[in-house]
This record gives sequence, structure tokens and C-alpha cells, in this order.
Amino acid sequence: MIRLFLASVIFLLFNTFGVAQVKLIALTCENKTNPIDISYAQPKLSWKIISKERNISQVAYQIRVATTPNFNSNSLVWDSKKVTSNISILQPYKGEPLKSQQQYYWQVKVWDNKNRTTNFSETATWETSFLTTNEWKAKWIEPTMQVLPVDDKSPAYMLRKTFSLENKVVFARAYVTSHGFYELSLNGNKVGTELLTPGWTAFQKRLQYQTYDVTNMLKSGDNAVGAFLGEGWYRGSVALLRLKKPIHSSKLGLLCQIYVKYANGKSEWIITDGSWKYTTNGPIIMNQIYDGETYDATREFTNWNNAQFNDSNWKNVQEANYDNSVLVTQDGPKVQNIQELKPIKVFRTPKGLLVADMGQNMVGWIRLRVSGKRGTIVTIRHAEVLDQKGNFYTDNLRRAKATMTYTLKGDGIEVYEPKFTFFGFRYISIEGMDLNADNITGVVVHSNMKPTGTFECSNPLVNQLQSNIQWGQKGNFVDVPTDCPQRDERLGWTGDAQVFARTSAFNYDVSGFFAKWLKDLAADQKKDGSVPPVIPDVLNGLNGNTTGNNPGWGDVAVIVPWTMYLSYGDKQLLESQYASMKGWVDYNSKKIGETYISKQVLGPGDWLYYIPDSISKLSGAKDGFTDKGYIGTAFFAYSTSLLIDAAATLNKKEEVAKYTDLFEKIKVAFNNQYIDAEGRIKPINGKPNDSQTAYVLALMFNLLPQQLQPKAAAYLVEDIKSRGNHLSTGFLGTPYLCHVLTKYGYTDVAYDLLLQKTYPSWLFPVTMGATTIWERWDGQKPDGTFQTPSMNSFNHYAYGAIGDWIYAVVAGIETDPGQPGYKHFYIQPQPTNQLSYVKSSLVSPYGDIKSAWEIKNKTIRLETTIPANTTATITLPKAITVKLDGKPFNKANFKNIKTTEKGLVFDAGSGNYVFEYTY
Repeated sequence: MIRLFLASVIFLLFNTFGVAQVKLIALTCENKTNPIDISYAQPKLSWKIISKERNISQVAYQIRVATTPNFNSNSLVWDSKKVTSNISILQPYKGEPLKSQQQYYWQVKVWDNKNRTTNFSETATWETSFLTTNEWKAKWIEPTMQVLPVDDKSPAYMLRKTFSLENKVVFARAYVTSHGFYELSLNGNKVGTELLTPGWTAFQKRLQYQTYDVTNMLKSGDNAVGAFLGEGWYRGSVALLRLKKPIHSSKLGLLCQIYVKYANGKSEWIITDGSWKYTTNGPIIMNQIYDGETYDATREFTNWNNAQFNDSNWKNVQEANYDNSVLVTQDGPKVQNIQELKPIKVFRTPKGLLVADMGQNMVGWIRLRVSGKRGTIVTIRHAEVLDQKGNFYTDNLRRAKATMTYTLKGDGIEVYEPKFTFFGFRYISIEGMDLNADNITGVVVHSNMKPTGTFECSNPLVNQLQSNIQWGQKGNFVDVPTDCPQRDERLGWTGDAQVFARTSAFNYDVSGFFAKWLKDLAADQKKDGSVPPVIPDVLNGLNGNTTGNNPGWGDVAVIVPWTMYLSYGDKQLLESQYASMKGWVDYNSKKIGETYISKQVLGPGDWLYYIPDSISKLSGAKDGFTDKGYIGTAFFAYSTSLLIDAAATLNKKEEVAKYTDLFEKIKVAFNNQYIDAEGRIKPINGKPNDSQTAYVLALMFNLLPQQLQPKAAAYLVEDIKSRGNHLSTGFLGTPYLCHVLTKYGYTDVAYDLLLQKTYPSWLFPVTMGATTIWERWDGQKPDGTFQTPSMNSFNHYAYGAIGDWIYAVVAGIETDPGQPGYKHFYIQPQPTNQLSYVKSSLVSPYGDIKSAWEIKNKTIRLETTIPANTTATITLPKAITVKLDGKPFNKANFKNIKTTEKGLVFDAGSGNYVFEYTY
């Protein structure tokens, strides 16, 4: 008994005065786990706190960084000491100047709000690559006498070099980039798991390089390094016009240097230089992003990337000079093989084609497993859908051939998958061999973003919609946010990215993905502040597409940085993009002038808004047209308002005042030009402009006088009701539609729109068997026919922007602009009797958030998780009686309790909570 008593006393003292009952996990540097490619002088460090206790928060932290894992005094490069702060994300390193190619070890400990201290966390690491671009020792090398690709001939070049290492290798890194795609190998094995490297950037201003740990791939004695070079985004046939001339350069090239450290302490570099050799006689005869890849296995060189290979018949490369100041390390997630699928069905179409159904519209390629006679040609074509009669349909691919061709070498079982292309498809047709499920595997390829959001509800159609939204994001987030992955386009359209950014940040961690792309946006932004319609700017003035006068598209320069700031709390990103944000607003201000009304507007406008046709049940309804000048003025105001928020965040007081004045002037001009005394939107040049999108933008962007807002919202609802609870919005109005309805008390109407199953609606494509989001509301019409093949993608994420409302309103997880990154957030679901339950979660920068509700017999059960070191404001709509964890609601557990028209509202600290309330 005495021992038990003493143990209890010790436990109590330990918990009261000693180490906190919290654990520090998920240590990251620049949002990466133990990265080896950090090139910043002050990388940002983050950690998460977990605890089973409620109301746990950090009040201070201490970080220590060393060059050895034992953190002895000689290796210590930074000890922050105790820093009073409750922020546990993105804390900048402030120690001794970092050195290139150095590994750093770091730990953190925290003090909590209960006067307790943790131990130091487990050790995490980061490793620097090159802190300056003058550290490149390698030479650019190029195959001589390169010929631009024509028709079906664009062979991949093969390069190699043999080298000898004098001692046992204990540490080795390869730093690699290229003009065009590359795939590197050492001693016969592919280096890394990355695909489509070096990725897609504004190449002439920013060219990514990759860093690989190759320690275990090298050996003392003879070694060999090899590389394939393909066309890629650099020189390949890219953009709508399928240019015959190269976009960037007529030459493909490789830049590679391998640092080797020996057991005896010595080191050396293996670099690209004139000693390398190349051939064009390899097995890849054609490689193009849109058209696919042609591979002839009879042309393979056995062991070509091993030291024993005889390359005497290969030619010498030539050295070339380029500006290495454009080289940057890879900020965003790697493009990789993320998952694999097997076909759900193999069949013959009415026209006799042998076809496999992968069961999912996916992006990537097929891994082919085949055996047969030497010289046998197997051809695989790709399609997203089958036509009305069940035949293979490729008209919507336009000029993209999307074909994979493999010639067998006749040597047992052969396995092939392409290197330098990708496809958007659900179905494949195959010629030249019999087909069964064992022959093929679907390789799903996209940027390796960490999944963060989940959503499930009682309606299976909505669950499929959520799946479609996520698959649309996966398929189009392939190093840049593309509009579609299948046809001869696949460009980084800025409007598409802008409308979907918020939803994308719920589904996945896109902090690095967008940080990288926004740098390309700033790099390609014109000197006058205008923003090209696609980033990277491969159109570059072609066919008039250089204009920056694209409202809703160019506004990406302001909207996405602010969205990322809200989602991840990265103030440094906001600061680095501020000049770009300001440039876009200033461009509009100068172009529009003192009328503050946008005129002569080009660009897509409210792209693909509803237009009645003979098949639609709404064919008698007016279309959803919105004047482009109206849109331009509204977005001019909105971007200005967000710039004010950014300036305030960055403490730019003079600019807050300047742009506040501008916003108010735009608002006055907007109302004078477009709004009548009753809050209705005036006709323009005799043509009605009172579309759903017009009302949505005015209300969402806070452009109307307060007394007119309820009236305008009622007009919007009136239009929706007149269409039988259908929307008519295009790309620019759709993301905000349900948010506006909720804001003005019409959440029931928003639910009616979400759950609408007939065209036009979000669920109509689901009822038609869609597994991704369509470009058009009626990509496939109710009678099974298709929209125009010239513009009809079946994997186009823009309309998936409804996902933002699903997470923020249906599940009720919403950010607080005052404390971004979910430091403080809202749990405010708005349940409906049209759903019996909802389950949702989000991996936030601070930890895991949960919101799940269920309705039974006029009682709502809400289960929520608030991560340690965060707080949340919880709203229980229309609550009459409330229980917490099965007991009467105790106000002492919460702060700022009040009853409002929205319901019972209060602030809660971290922990798991279960509320039950009647309504």
C-alpha cells in the first residue's frame, strides 16, 4: 500500500510540475519530412503537438540545431533558447549561416499552458543542396546535330559515362536537371522514384533540379551512369496550336553532378562534360506528351547503363553554356506512381475493338506485361468514355493521338511502361495481342500531395461526387494545375486553378504545390502587372492569348496566395507573392482608370455557363450569360479587397489606406453602373445581365449596400426556383454560389442545388456514371450523346469547387483569417434533414480536425476533434437542450458563450468532444 501511495504521489507531481503529457510529432522542414534538397538560408520548421488532455496549448518553445546527432557544443549551430510563442508552424531558422551540402539535425521542446515542459522531441533532419547557383561544377551536355521532332518521330536520346571510384562510398548525392525530360540510372538501376523530371516551370527563368541519395547505388571500382532524354514540356509539342517550332529551345540537354564521399574522408565529383557519349538509336522512337510513346524493344542495348558496356560506336556529346542562375531546387511534391489499378472488365465493343475498363477515369499510363514473337507490335489507345452505342470514343481528344506502341523483342515475358508521356483515360483499346486483366496495370501518376481531407455522408451520390472531385484533382495536379489531362491542351489555366484552390487545400496538402506554381506565375507575369491566361506561359502571345485582361483568370495572382495563407498560415509565401498581387491590382487600376468600371474585357468570362438546348428540360429558361465588363469590375474590387487584407497582414499601413480608398471608389462606381434602387442588376446595352453569377459575385465580394443585400439574395433564389432548383453558373460563379446562399440564410436552397440530380447540376454527371468532374455540365447529355468534341473534357476540376462548401458548411470546418492555418477555426456544420449523417476530417498544419454529425429523432449528435495548440469556435444550430459527453452542458468548460440567430456559439480548447442537442 505504501508503494502504491508513493507511486501515486510521484505520478501526480510528475504531471503537475514535470514533463507535459503531450508528444511532439511530425517535425518538418519547409513542410517536408527529413528533406535533402533545402536551398534556403532560413528554412521554416514546424511540429505538431498531440495530447489526450483537453485545452492543451503551447506557450513557448525551444529549437536546437546541430551538425551531429548528439547536439554537442561543438556541433551546435543554433539554440533558440526559450521563445515565448504559441506558434508551432513555419518558424524560421535563425542560427549560424548554413553551408551547402551539409546535414543538419534538429529537435524542439515546448512549454504548455499548464506550466509543464516536454522533453526534446525525436531528432529530425534536413540537408542543404546548393545555397548559391555558382556551386554547379558540371557542364551542360547536348547530343550533337539534334533534329526537331516531326510527325511520329521524336526519338529519346541515350547518354552514358563510365567512371571509377577509388574507395568505399559512405555518402553520395546526385544533383540533376535537364532541358526536356530525363531519367537517370546508375549501374543499371533507375535513380529515384520521381517521374516526368525535372517538371514544368517557367524554364527560361526557373528550372528545377532534383537531389537524390545514391549512396547505396555506387561501389568502389568501375561504375556507369546513364540517362534517357525526352522531349517533355521543354521542347515537345505543347499548347493549343501544336507548334512546329520549339517553345524554349531546339536543343535537349543534361546537367548532372554526383558528389561522392569515401570512407577514408576523401571526396570527388562525377560531372557531365564532353567525355560523355550518346546515341539516337535507342528503343524510344517517339515520345510526346499529347501523342504518347513508341517503344521498339528490338532496339534495346543490353546493359547499356553498366560499366561493362562497349560504347565505342556511340558519339561524343558537346558541351554547352547556359545561365545556371535559373536553377532552383524542387519546392513542390514529386510526380510519382501513387497507386495502381487493375481493370474491372475486358470486352469487345460493337465495332469489335478489344477494350479494358479500368473502372476509373485516371491519369498516368498502362504497365504492359506481354510475351510473343519478336517484332510483334502492340498498340494501346486511350479514351475517357464510350459512346452512345458502347464504342471507343476519342473525338474529344482532338489532335492528341494518346497512343502507346510497343514492339516485342521476343524474349520471354516483357514488361513495359512509358517514360516520357502520360494519358487521361478510363478505357484502353489494344491491338496486336490478346488481353486479360493480368496483362495490364493502370499506373496512377500525379504530384505526391499528402491526403488531408475526408468527407462521407448518407447520400451515396454525394460520396461519389466527393470521389470525383478528388480524382479530378489528382489527375490534373501533375506538377502544375492543368485544366485537363487527356486532349491536346493540358495547360495551367489560371482561372481553373483560382476557382479550385480552396477545395484543393481541403483534399490534399497543396502548400508546396502552389508555392512552386505561384513562383512561376510571378516569373511569367508581365512588366505591366498583367497575368497570362496559362502558367507556365507557353502561349506567349500566340493567337492573342497573351492578354492579361482576363478577369477571374488574372485574379489568380491575388486569390490563390491569400487562399494558401488562410489554409497554411505561411506569411512568408504571402510576402514573397505580394509584389505579384499588387502588380495585378495596379495593372487593372491603370487600365480601367478613374471610371473604375472595367471595359473592353477579353478572356473567357463566366466560362461554360448554362445555355439552354433542345434536349434540356430547362430549354425554356434564359441562359446564364454575365457581362464580361461586370465580371471584370467585380473581380477588380475583390482582388483589391484581398490585397488590403494582405497589406494589413504584412503591416503595410500606407498601402492599406491606399487600396481601401480604391475599393470604396470601385464599389460606388459598381453600384452606380450596374445596380438599381431595388437591388436588381440592370440590363447592359438592352441585354439582361441579372444572371445567377452576377448576383453571386456582387454578394460574395461585398459590393452592395447593406440594405440591398437581402433583396439581391432573394432575386438570386427567385432565379434558382424558377429553374426548378437548378444552377446556371459557369466557372466563375459556381464556386461562390452555395456560399452566398448560406451567407444570406438560404442553406436549404444550397442543399437543393447540391442534391439536384438532373441537368445542370453537380450530381447529373454522377448519375451518368462519371468518376471525375466534367468540363461541362452536360459533357454527356441525358440521351447519351456528347457535347461538342472541340471542348469536352471528362476530367476538368473547376466545377469540383463545390467541395469547398461541402467541407466548410456541410461538415462545418472553416478557417479564421485572423489566425490562419487553423490556429483558430470554426466548427459550424449546418445539418439538413436531407442527410442523416456526415463524417469529415482534415489534417491541418496543427493537427487532425474532425467534424461528424448525425440526426436521429430531432436530436443532432456532433463529434468534433480540436488539435492541441489550437482553439475553435463551435456553433450548434437551433440548439434547445445540449449535452456534452452524455452529461448536461457545463458552461464552465468553454468561453465566450452566447446565443445568436445561428444557434449556441462558444469557444473551445483542444480535445475530443461529443455534443448532443435537440432542435
